[in-house]
Amino acid sequence: MQLTVREAARLLNLSEKTIYRWVQQGKLPASKVNDQYRFHRAELLEWATAHQISVSPEIFRQPEPEAAPSVGLANALRVGGIHGRVPGSDRVTALESVVRLLPLPEEVDRPFLLQLLLARESLGSTGMGGGIAVPHVRNPIVMHVAEPIITLCFLDKPIDFGAVDGQPVHTLFTIVSPTIRAHLSLLARLAFALRQPAFAEAIAKKRSPDTILREAAAVDRAVAMTNPEAEEAG
Repeated sequence: MQLTVREAARLLNLSEKTIYRWVQQGKLPASKVNDQYRFHRAELLEWATAHQISVSPEIFRQPEPEAAPSVGLANALRVGGIHGRVPGSDRVTALESVVRLLPLPEEVDRPFLLQLLLARESLGSTGMGGGIAVPHVRNPIVMHVAEPIITLCFLDKPIDFGAVDGQPVHTLFTIVSPTIRAHLSLLARLAFALRQPAFAEAIAKKRSPDTILREAAAVDRAVAMTNPEAEEAG
């Protein structure tokens, strides 16, 4: 979905003047349509996530007009799994380990998925600072998954992920979604969760899976209160 400067400013809680300045400085991804700047919702959300910029709760609203249940963070983590001491000496080998751990149907081409994840990294690191990266495919395709998943991996040792703050990454949240709508919803919810003190602490201290899932469920409840139209799905 293409957004106007005004819509982008509202979602990022910024002034339109700041949006124009950042676009002209090459800081913010945008395209021109009939001499007007336009923003892709997924790219805008990815950019805000990577730069730890808070987004308006409006981002949780579905971009398509038809109604659909919101995607619960707790359920996505429960389905995707939480793993510790995941091996990897660089981005490639770490993502290879992650792809092996993803709970995907047998018919999914895992080498192809790995190439998609690496292609996304080539466009710009998904390392968002603070030792966390969120690998995902920018334009989700149906990969025979019945529901969106997040696989949380705590790496055996920190690696250089080209993160925005230059710090090595020790935690990966890998997102696989069957639809663009679910991808956007889950990415927005995860970005929101990582700014919540209790959830962030559970991740930073590598708490037990039960603790992490409990804090994720609390995030889902907070989102439901922020956006009454969203259905709680966690």
